[in-house]
Amino acid sequence: MPWGYYDGWRKAAPRRSADGIRAQTQRGQFGKTWWAGRWIAALERLIDSARLSRGRSYARSGQVVQLDVGREGVSARVQGSRPSPYRVSIKFRRLSDAEWEKVTDALAAEALYAARLLSGEMPEDIEQAFAAAGVSLFPAGSGDLQTDCSCPDWANPCKHVAAVHLLLGERFDADPFLIFELRGRSKDEIVAGLRARRTQGQAEEAAAAPADAAEEAEAPALASVAPEAFWTSPVGLPDLTLAFEPPAVDAVPVKRLGSPPFWRAQRDFAALMEAAYKAIGARARELAMGEGTAQDGQDSWDLRGGSGR
Repeated sequence: MPWGYYDGWRKAAPRRSADGIRAQTQRGQFGKTWWAGRWIAALERLIDSARLSRGRSYARSGQVVQLDVGREGVSARVQGSRPSPYRVSIKFRRLSDAEWEKVTDALAAEALYAARLLSGEMPEDIEQAFAAAGVSLFPAGSGDLQTDCSCPDWANPCKHVAAVHLLLGERFDADPFLIFELRGRSKDEIVAGLRARRTQGQAEEAAAAPADAAEEAEAPALASVAPEAFWTSPVGLPDLTLAFEPPAVDAVPVKRLGSPPFWRAQRDFAALMEAAYKAIGARARELAMGEGTAQDGQDSWDLRGGSGR
């Protein structure tokens, strides 16, 4: 293709789409969560700055007119300077069943991993579980990610792929399990695997219970406490030390069960309850450390919008 022809095509303005998918991020860095940031950082290593800048412009102006995400990969259409949108595809290397079994074992071995995943959150050190299985969650090499576009640009990834990549990062912000799905496992499959391993662990503990009970039976009985000494303590209250340990994950039951049927407000119920849990935990910690005193009517939480006093 003669350089003059390509140079003229490269500078042609894209046709604007009235019903395209506009990025939520209109200014600043794409990716609010750390996992979306990791995804976008992978793109920045693959594409030159000029195409990346054009990709941001395409994503923000709504040039991506279709974006479908599934286990088979990402399929999109991006409106460029030609009448017909370009076809873009992004595919991950899917992990094998054996690799996923190793990953699930590693995730189930850490209680915090399972708690965060079951509540819909991505643990920041989750990649360690994948590394233990000899694989990676995010693209680590050229064999992990394949991109393609029907545009005449010789570079891959091009600005059209970049636009789709950035919008996909915003999808990851809202649903981290999309990353797992692109690797070959859905959220339901991952949760089922973690619960199956937890059930198996509980069954093994129950099987060992008779032996533990026998050992406890051989132990000396606890000394009885005199009734008159029940409410006394060898330690004075001023010398009594209380420790408050906040939970690793806030509002786990709410996140697992989802919004109740009666909830009709537009605000996200799980996010609101998480904020309430954090406020209650912070107040309990203050009281435990002697930094405040509880008074009737002083502290309250308004489920319609936040805290109130």
